[in-house]
Amino acid sequence: MSGRRKSWKRWGKRLVFIILILGVITYLFRDRLLPAAPEAPQTSLVEIGDLERTVLASGELEAIRLVSVGAQATGRIEALHVELGDTVKQGDLIAEIDSLTQQNALKNAQASLASVKAQRKLEEANLKQAHATFDRQQVLLEKGAGVLQEYEAAEAALSVSQAQIEVYDAQITQAEIQVDNAEVDLAFTRITAPMDGTVVAVVVEEGQTVNAVQSAPTIIKLATLDTMTIKAEISEADVTRVSVDQEVYFTILGEPDERYYSTINSIAPAPESLQTESTTSTTDSSDEAIYYNAEFEVPNPEQKLRIAMTAEVSIVLERAERATLVPNSAIETGPDGRVLVHVLGDDQTIEARVIELGMSDGIRSVVLSGVRPGERVVTTFVVPDEVPSERRGMGPPPMF
Repeated sequence: MSGRRKSWKRWGKRLVFIILILGVITYLFRDRLLPAAPEAPQTSLVEIGDLERTVLASGELEAIRLVSVGAQATGRIEALHVELGDTVKQGDLIAEIDSLTQQNALKNAQASLASVKAQRKLEEANLKQAHATFDRQQVLLEKGAGVLQEYEAAEAALSVSQAQIEVYDAQITQAEIQVDNAEVDLAFTRITAPMDGTVVAVVVEEGQTVNAVQSAPTIIKLATLDTMTIKAEISEADVTRVSVDQEVYFTILGEPDERYYSTINSIAPAPESLQTESTTSTTDSSDEAIYYNAEFEVPNPEQKLRIAMTAEVSIVLERAERATLVPNSAIETGPDGRVLVHVLGDDQTIEARVIELGMSDGIRSVVLSGVRPGERVVTTFVVPDEVPSERRGMGPPPMF
């Protein structure tokens, strides 16, 4: 009896061990042993919303007017009356240049003018005397008491004096021009604002010497920032779809959610690179991308927009408001050319619907008929593992 009991114990342990092994195997390979439960297809809700078809471009903000205020006088800058960011009015004093040389030149021109005027005044006295002498000799000659030689000498002296007066008049005109030029040169030492604007750059410092002999050195740069202009680069593939007066909006990196709206003012007839390329280099740039600048303006009353900011521009080609929208991933074309979507019903059945499409932005499309807002359209069918691999990823089977 004891031997049988020991034998049953050994077989009992083996049976328990075998059951455990079978349980582990069943657990590990349950996905292959049991049929997979069908998974629900992925769907998307048919919604009401707005849709735009746009051309995207990149642009840069510029001041609508930017002026480099330069010096036309040579000398040391004695005073600089503005700082970066200052707002100035037209005629406000910007800077002063040492004017001693210009003051001396003006005094010299004025002295030359005074000298010529004095000489003319002296010649007027000589002319008066020459007139008197000529008149006297003429009277004497008419009475037969004069000498012809003396008469002719008086006449010649009168003509010389009159001619000398004309010479002095011309010299006075020249001297007055020199005085005017000297006054202008002196005025150039006081640099004033040519317009209302904001100082966006200060190029020089007090004490610095500027030389206006070869070219006018820039003192500051003045810009009108109440209105900004944007140049958007449009590729040659898109420029044919863009026209003047089309709606456009842009965002900046600092405020990606705020849109600034405007309309296109102009589109360049040629790429900007054409202005800098020579006639020999235009043929060498055929492999480069071609862009055309579209310009538009936007008010900037708070001056949040700044020069050289990057603008992400969208040019609106077409817009649909409060339209029925479905994702493009749910749209199929049937064998007969009809456009379809598959609608998932409340009872989990799938129905093929013929739809009529409107505009599309490449992600979603407007549906004019065939589905209603609130319905769910199938975007992806989950294909079981036993389906041949060439069938996977092909979307739902046709349901006609």
